[in-house]
Amino acid sequence: MLYRLRDAGFSAYLVGGAVRDLLVGQHPKDFDVATDATPEQIKQQFRNCRLIGRRFRLAHVVFGREIIEVATFRANSDDGSGDRETHEDGRLLRDNVYGSIEDDAIRRDFTANALYYAIEDFSVRDYCGGFEDVMARRLRLIGDPEQRYREDPVRMLRAVRLAAKLGFTIDGPTADPIPVLAPLLAEAAPARLFEEILKLFLSGNAVASFQGLEHSGLLPVLLPESAAALQSNRSGALRAMLLEGLAGTDARVANDEPVSPAFLFALLLWPAYCKALIGLQAQGVHPEEAARRAADRVTVHQLNTIALPRRFSLPMQEIWLLQSRFSQRQRKRVTRLLAHPRFRAAFDFLVLRQSASPDHAADVEFWTQAQTQTNEELAATLGVEVPGDSYTDEDAVPSKRRRRRRRRSGAAGASGE
Repeated sequence: MLYRLRDAGFSAYLVGGAVRDLLVGQHPKDFDVATDATPEQIKQQFRNCRLIGRRFRLAHVVFGREIIEVATFRANSDDGSGDRETHEDGRLLRDNVYGSIEDDAIRRDFTANALYYAIEDFSVRDYCGGFEDVMARRLRLIGDPEQRYREDPVRMLRAVRLAAKLGFTIDGPTADPIPVLAPLLAEAAPARLFEEILKLFLSGNAVASFQGLEHSGLLPVLLPESAAALQSNRSGALRAMLLEGLAGTDARVANDEPVSPAFLFALLLWPAYCKALIGLQAQGVHPEEAARRAADRVTVHQLNTIALPRRFSLPMQEIWLLQSRFSQRQRKRVTRLLAHPRFRAAFDFLVLRQSASPDHAADVEFWTQAQTQTNEELAATLGVEVPGDSYTDEDAVPSKRRRRRRRRSGAAGASGE
């Protein structure tokens, strides 16, 4: 791509995270290109190109499952020739004003992301001191930090995520405004914050990211009810469980194993659920009803900040609601729970709870054995007799009576209503 753009008369550079990661010995997961060609000119060069975005006009060049993102150099100031719109609070709503490579470097967020690899002489071009910062493993914003955060509050989350991923320290002037400006995150689109949460916790640096959110004061804005529950939990058991779960998430990512966002949010919002559940039970609400109401309440309240899709929120609630069923030892209920599609996730969650409290040790031991036992062995463990016929999967599902529709007599029935 770089050579084709050069041969067509344009300047083109590998830029941003790929250059930064290669300098610190990491393997880039994606590659970005910066060029002086406009999005329309880029599209003319590549048939496998599509233009996306309104806030930032970009070109995506597709090679099978790989996408190379190509951006035109952006200018720092608008001379009236471009398309830029700024909100009254300083947020950039649209920024499609094009300029030189020097302008583009100043427009980028962190100095470590403003490094350009040139194929002309195989050098790294540095216009903001980013090379020195990368070598010092330091994360520093370009320009006035407060203004840059006001332009895009999500940059505060990016600072925490990149510091956790790279093992960098956040430069003092870059870190200082974050606790004060943290409430600005509430103005970000909930769907965008959902994507940022996944990047923070599913990239293999979940523990460091969580600790960074705590240290920077961003956790109460991002997960307000969980942050409040953790603050009031004097024993620290909830925080210990959460960190244990995040460490397990990091291990799965390192081993290239899948991690479900539903399980992740069940973990992150568990402190909030526990606090809500205790409050409802203290009001005399029946335990099962209290569990359902607590799950709904926490989910609805969190949606004000993060757009958690139902395909994740519903399994998350099932993981919570199944926890109370692990103490049951009736044969049919045990078999039904083993056949439940969320059993494995709920059981893994129970094991995590044991890391915070030894009270669950007996349940973990029982259900660990139950998963490997035959029906006869399970019945013997429960102290019940096995029927003559073998137990089938049909017994694990409540029987449903077929409702017989009554025929209506008279004109209504005759007309087919």
